[in-house]
Amino acid sequence: MVDATTPIASKASKKTGKAPVSPLLIDNFVIPGPIGSIPMRLYRPIGTEILPVVLYFHGGGFISGSLNDADVPAEFISRNSNVLVLSVGYSLAPAKPFPAAPEDAYAALAWVGKNAGKIQANPHRLAVAGDDAGGNLATCLTLIARDRNAPPILAQALIGPMLDPSMTRLGDAKRLDSDLTAQECANCYRQYLPMSLQRLHPYAAPLESRRLGGLPPAFIATAEHDVLHIEAEKYAAALINVGVPTQVARFCGVKHASLREHIPTLKDIAEFLRRHLQPPAELAAV
Repeated sequence: MVDATTPIASKASKKTGKAPVSPLLIDNFVIPGPIGSIPMRLYRPIGTEILPVVLYFHGGGFISGSLNDADVPAEFISRNSNVLVLSVGYSLAPAKPFPAAPEDAYAALAWVGKNAGKIQANPHRLAVAGDDAGGNLATCLTLIARDRNAPPILAQALIGPMLDPSMTRLGDAKRLDSDLTAQECANCYRQYLPMSLQRLHPYAAPLESRRLGGLPPAFIATAEHDVLHIEAEKYAAALINVGVPTQVARFCGVKHASLREHIPTLKDIAEFLRRHLQPPAELAAV
């Protein structure tokens, strides 16, 4: 466990002459969840100010992955958007299939509302982000929060998200030179959604929802060499069609696994989140 008072930073290289990376405070802890404890990792720029919050959900196809897998995007977003990032270690299938993961996501959202003072967070300036399966959980959490009248989420950033358990919108892995295959996706969904009807539930399959109106502005990042880019871009179109402000960017030459650490992707996401989370006065000063 990293103590909350311990700064984590990268030092400047004298050979490269690059500016030093601003340090972060990083803390690991657990919170209570619906079916057990939920591991959390908090990233915070050094300072005493009250900051907006981004809940981040790691990838792993709903069946693997950990808080460590989110370190690069979470640290980048925290530094470059000047926000707290709370990375969520949600339940994994097959031991804990749907709806355990989205319910853990909602529990993390509720925890922020009740404990904002403890982490110097502004619970009224909150966004969600995630990659792969975490992108699914991030956008499904916006649906859950809306449906349960939770405090509003102001923005969502999805990185190569898995959004279509029916797999009817999946690209051709060979033609796309994708590092992710249909067989791998099928294996993930089979364990996460063991009952066939679950593949139509909007909290598992947002592309099947007929109630996308009122969701927060979205940034959806896709990779050229990824079977998931078609469904992600169709989701972007569906959001646009119901009036949700949406940006979508396909990054050329990139594969699914590398998208979450692709610096141009992270720069665009950090700027998107900064614009939607920082107070107007601070944006005007930049």
